[in-house]
Amino acid sequence: MPVRAILWDLGRTLADWDPEYLYSRLIPDAESRRDFLASVCTMGWHEAHDRGVTMADNRAALIARHPGKADLIKAWDTGWNDMFHGYMPGMEGLIEALHRRGVPQYALSNMPAEKWPDVQALFPAFSLFQTAVISGQEGIVKPDPAIYRLTIERIATPPEDTLFIDDRLDNIEAGAKAGFAVHHFTGAPALKAHLAQLGLTGAAP
Repeated sequence: MPVRAILWDLGRTLADWDPEYLYSRLIPDAESRRDFLASVCTMGWHEAHDRGVTMADNRAALIARHPGKADLIKAWDTGWNDMFHGYMPGMEGLIEALHRRGVPQYALSNMPAEKWPDVQALFPAFSLFQTAVISGQEGIVKPDPAIYRLTIERIATPPEDTLFIDDRLDNIEAGAKAGFAVHHFTGAPALKAHLAQLGLTGAAP
């Protein structure tokens, strides 16, 4: 059967998420900011949030190692919403356009469970997803095959009928192995062209 549904990654695919947006304000010096994000609040450290560790628990040991940076570490939690800068360029309105065409849409995202309500408030269109699998709620992160199996159990369309869209190539490769049709997100123009080829769009800008 042809692709007839979409499984969305969220951060850096639909939502423009980048810790730089927050920390460029808190650490104006670019070199100091790069060092902080590379050696203190790293993406490896953040992955624990995506696995379900609370931000309060995860920051405790980090603050113990870097007591002079306690406020900056806490800001990952308190300033979470400031890490978002709306939709990725060209992506605003696409969920709604697909919804108007009756395309089933789901989400599969590596995200802290405690921040999912905030993200839904920032992006009201996310309420249109029929199912959202959030890694922090499940204790499993992409590209673990287990989270794809769980997603297949929860969505209403078979994986071969569902286009999985993600900006990370390792996640895309794992999705393909799980049986999904896939699209590696590199920007709105290429994605929209692909959706048009599949016959899924027509109303989107």
